[in-house]
Amino acid sequence: MEKAMIFHRAINEYAYGYDDETVHLVLQTKHGDVKTVELIYGDPYDFEQKTWNYMTSPVERTGETTTIDYYKAKVTPPNNRMRYGFKLTGHDDEVLYYLERGIFSELSKEIGDYFCFPYFHQSDEYRAPAWVKDTVWYQIFPERFRNGDPSISPDNATAWEEGVVTPRSFYGGDLQGVIDGLDYLEDLGVNGLYFTPIFQSPSNHKYDTVDYYEIDPHFGDKETFKRLVEACHDRGIRVMLDAVFNHSGYEFAPFQDVLKNGAQSKYKEWFHIHNFPIVTEPKPNYEAFGFVSRMPKLNTQNKEVEAYLLDVSKYWIETFDIDGWRLDVANEVDHRFWRKFRETVKAVKEDVYIVGEVWHDSMNWLRGDEFDAVMNYPLVDSLLSYIEAGTIDQQAFKDRIVHLLHMYPQHVTEHLFNILASHDTARLVTQTGDSVDKAKLLYLFQFSYPGSPCIYYGDEIGMVGGEEPESRGCMIWDSSRQDLALRGFIQTLIKLRKTEKGFSNEASFNFVERNDRSLTYEKVSTEGKLIFVINPTSEALQMVSYAGDVLLSSNEGETVAPYGYRVIKQ
Repeated sequence: MEKAMIFHRAINEYAYGYDDETVHLVLQTKHGDVKTVELIYGDPYDFEQKTWNYMTSPVERTGETTTIDYYKAKVTPPNNRMRYGFKLTGHDDEVLYYLERGIFSELSKEIGDYFCFPYFHQSDEYRAPAWVKDTVWYQIFPERFRNGDPSISPDNATAWEEGVVTPRSFYGGDLQGVIDGLDYLEDLGVNGLYFTPIFQSPSNHKYDTVDYYEIDPHFGDKETFKRLVEACHDRGIRVMLDAVFNHSGYEFAPFQDVLKNGAQSKYKEWFHIHNFPIVTEPKPNYEAFGFVSRMPKLNTQNKEVEAYLLDVSKYWIETFDIDGWRLDVANEVDHRFWRKFRETVKAVKEDVYIVGEVWHDSMNWLRGDEFDAVMNYPLVDSLLSYIEAGTIDQQAFKDRIVHLLHMYPQHVTEHLFNILASHDTARLVTQTGDSVDKAKLLYLFQFSYPGSPCIYYGDEIGMVGGEEPESRGCMIWDSSRQDLALRGFIQTLIKLRKTEKGFSNEASFNFVERNDRSLTYEKVSTEGKLIFVINPTSEALQMVSYAGDVLLSSNEGETVAPYGYRVIKQ
């Protein structure tokens, strides 16, 4: 066995409390190098004379890539504490003992050589709202979803859907429009709404906040928003708002004070200003979102800024009973602030959902003291690279997915915010080269993968559009121009997500090896097994005969249609 490839650490995704009784321990080895793995564990104080009383348990292999095999032990620590190690047996029957202090050919008698799980404090472990795992989200860009009150539309608003969408276009979408669209959303089956910013701002996207305590007047007022939240809750729909705490807008009162009073401003420490006087062109002489001068970066390490933003985070929960915060540019804000943010909002509403916008490996924010989840961009990037672009082959795709399934603790993965498109990307059908069939494959994978899936408004009816601003077009309400077949397919997926454990987070996910070009995986739950067969090619593929009932299929017969699918329930 290749010793250099054996890896475990007693922290983060390798050792964590999954529930109030169970600890998960993850081990990596070289692919194909190990025949069996056993866990050796026991109470670190349980000795008879000088002999440690330990137990053993087989460890399951939970995934493999071309280079790595993953093993996961699920164990209840005796007396809430344990020392542990791994016994590895190779295919040639070589035996190694992998402990914290190294690799041994014989089982060590020194308790200090073993990995340590000192004490199982549930308060230290990751905990996220239970309701999230059963939530299907729908993202709304308020300015473009529906115009319910034309009397508050901007003076320069264009008639709905008319003209070319530009970065400065206004069409008059508002909160009343969302209320008017709740019957549609309930019929679709979603039970969570994620709103991009609704606070006062001069832009159509509202990511340049002017007043964090006020709703933009072109969207409505607080009474309207209160009615919206209550109407959602009456229908069993949760509401999540977007918080932009990394930066403010240029018109934000404290920044305007800095522009007016310069170095004498009492707010100068609220921002990261390099020198005075303030310069905005060609690049600002202060930190900003990217180099966008109209979005000055807030100094969240400043106590006044911290107090202001934490009060904002409480206000919208206390006053309107919102259910979640999505945090914009979350990876550029200091960890200390996010830890205080979590303590603040959870004290007001324990099961509020906290989602960070982080596009990369996010373990640093998901240890249980900051976020409940992040937006799962690595998932959609992998799906598009494989099914749409073909820039990675099937094995590379499997490798990426297996890695993603082991990147975080299992219960973190079960709460991730899984998107396929958003206001920051092109629309899904456009990303798939205008192939609705490919889009269906992506949705099928999304809804059968662990996490909490999200649909970008209008994608369910086949709306098209490239990168922003094209992807922020007006919602099409004329049913004759909607792709009702695609909408019906998504409705079916949402129902299956709610009724079949094999589609939910209560089922394990594993790829099935096949000697053809189909992508096959299985979800196993207490109700049995679902087998998913996806054809990511432009040719019909012969279908392997599986016992069971066809739960969902793109076509009948012994083949799976090009860019088709079949789901079998066993």
